[in-house]
Amino acid sequence: MDVARIVPEYHILLDPMSGVVAEEREDLIMFSLVPIQAQLDIIEGVADDLMNSLEPDKELLNTYPGREETSKIAGVYANLFYGLIIGLIIAFMAMMAILAMNGGI
Repeated sequence: MDVARIVPEYHILLDPMSGVVAEEREDLIMFSLVPIQAQLDIIEGVADDLMNSLEPDKELLNTYPGREETSKIAGVYANLFYGLIIGLIIAFMAMMAILAMNGGI
């Protein structure tokens, strides 16, 4: 929050952002929020990245170029793997049930 001193002898200030001309007082403390805003921008970027990690179509903060859909592809391979394992378990149980009914075991 930078201010322009219009008349330093009379402690008259101008706030260029709002255009307000005011008297400088010793009972008020003014300080710049620019460093805090920079830190808040970093935290906001991390929070957006966290929300983007929940959706496979969104790009992550530190993603290399060309790897935007990596989460979607990894999800497809993981689901294929789990589907194969569950299918083999069901097929094995069905085969055991058929053999048990025919008296093969």
